[in-house]
Amino acid sequence: MAAITEASETVIAPQHGPERTLAGRSTVRTPGWWRDAVGVATWASMLVVVALWVAGGGIQALTGLAGGLTSLGRLTGLVAADLLLIQVLLLARIPMVERVYGQDELARRHRLVGFTSFNLMVAHLVLIVLGYAAQAGLNPLVQFWELVVDYPGMLLALAGTALLVLVTVTSVRRARAKLRYESWHLLHLYAYLGVGLALPHQLWTGQEFLANPVAAAYWWTLWIAAAGAILVWRIGVPAYRTLAHQLRVTAVVRESPDVVSVWMRGRNLFRMPIGAGQFFNWRFRSGPGWSRAHPYSLSAAPTDDTLRITVKDLGDGSHALAAVKPGSRVVFEGPYGRLHAGVRTREKVTLMASGIGISPLRALLEELPQGPGDVTLLYRVRDHADLVLRAEIEAIAARTGARVFYLVGRRLPDRQSWLPASAAGLTDAAALRQLVPDIEQHDVFLCGATAWMDAARRAALDCGVPAARIHEERFSW
Repeated sequence: MAAITEASETVIAPQHGPERTLAGRSTVRTPGWWRDAVGVATWASMLVVVALWVAGGGIQALTGLAGGLTSLGRLTGLVAADLLLIQVLLLARIPMVERVYGQDELARRHRLVGFTSFNLMVAHLVLIVLGYAAQAGLNPLVQFWELVVDYPGMLLALAGTALLVLVTVTSVRRARAKLRYESWHLLHLYAYLGVGLALPHQLWTGQEFLANPVAAAYWWTLWIAAAGAILVWRIGVPAYRTLAHQLRVTAVVRESPDVVSVWMRGRNLFRMPIGAGQFFNWRFRSGPGWSRAHPYSLSAAPTDDTLRITVKDLGDGSHALAAVKPGSRVVFEGPYGRLHAGVRTREKVTLMASGIGISPLRALLEELPQGPGDVTLLYRVRDHADLVLRAEIEAIAARTGARVFYLVGRRLPDRQSWLPASAAGLTDAAALRQLVPDIEQHDVFLCGATAWMDAARRAALDCGVPAARIHEERFSW
């Protein structure tokens, strides 16, 4: 272990102490069957759509060129609409979905479903135009113009399609990298308008609505569910919780030259299903730009009346936190994410943090029920000055018997690794096993920069930790 301990502060000697739990607060639990239920519901919805297309004569219409193109256009349009609504539901902040997948996995699925839906939507448009043009003997461009001008709801559908094109283009990684998060997020909200503008077209000209009452009932149910989820979970619940809990800033504490902690106090916070390690979208009413929300994790275990976040100055939103004044009202959405004790499956836990990724893991270190030696924290930083919240971590370790390693130093120059340069002689997996010899028996929680988390995840997998026992939350957009 020499290479590791030279790069770290070595392990803090565990001191036995009483286990600390938060009175009156139950751990947020995530039933294992929730994930299966969400997956089954998603696939079932697409199967229903295909079945309705078949029942409506979709297969029989494939015999001729014009009818075949039109029928395939109907199918691609129906599946695209279904996926579009699933995409909305994925990020509607439905608690069951949020807790089972976590923000990073939901964002990945949202992106995959979104691009698939967009491609199918384009295929729908092309196939329908070609099918109608073949049937009428018209030039496809002339047929497209007639569809837009003469068919009910088509102008609205075209406007909705244009908005969805805008959202899709700005979601491509290269384009997204050139936008500030606030600008990208504002543009992304136009997706809701795009979806809404497509509804009249489906109602007025869709064969399933006009000829099949079962299909009409299905689609109405899906549209109402999507709209209801947005109204309830994205608007109603956040507004209610903000008004009910009356959060206000009580202190802003500078932890280092570029890191601040914001303490907040509110009423009856125990009524929210909060877990240490989860995040909220925060708006601090203390100056210009307060209406833009930013996701920050809790950095201390929540109590009945206090919450705390710890944030590094990485952009406009985080930079402005240092100027937030005590007494400022807080508007918030959450709690969100699956980086909490409720996903724990093993008695032993390893927490792996890099940089400001220590924030949610420090909170977990405090809240996790544990005996001496059950929890290990590996904290990776570039320099000793970057060890924020160190005194708190050591106090928790002294009380609970947790093991803490600090891994300090520059990154390895020639490979992507979770280790400092002084540990270059060890593979990522070998170093992890030296620090935590029984790592395959642990749950592993990760938080840090994306590349670092990728390397830490690979090391855990190489050591035999099943993917299902590796828990992470990523905020890359």
